[in-house]
Order: sequence, then C-alpha cells, then structure tokens
Amino acid sequence: MPFKSQAQRRKFAQLLVEGKISNQTFEEWNRETGAKRLPERVGRTKSAAKKSTAKKSAPKRTRSSRPAARGHKR
Repeated sequence: MPFKSQAQRRKFAQLLVEGKISNQTFEEWNRETGAKRLPERVGRTKSAAKKSTAKKSAPKRTRSSRPAARGHKR
C-alpha cells in the first residue's frame, strides 16, 4: 500500500528506526509510492468528518432477561 502523505512516510521511518516494523515493510510501501509528490498531510473527507461530529445516542434500555423474582408475576 503506498504512502498517502509525507507525514505518514516520516512516521513509518520512525517506526523502522525503533524496530517496530521491518525494513521489508518500509521498502515495500516506499517502492509502491514511487517518486510521487506527496502532500504534507491528508485531511479527512467530508463524509468522515460528518460521521465523527454526529452526536452519539444513548444506548437503548431493554427489559432484563432475568426471570422474575419468586412470588412476583409480571
């Protein structure tokens, strides 16, 4: 998978130095990217930005699956 930005390329280089990824992985990504001119950073798409800012609804309350206590009927 090719790099999407210069920032991502730097991050992978840092991970390589720290030993968290192999040289083979870094070289594969670098080879697939080629000599493309990459942006410094890649922003979110409009649809991804909308999803992250949407309010999360409270979880729905459901009736308990436990049987009713003895002597009490529902």
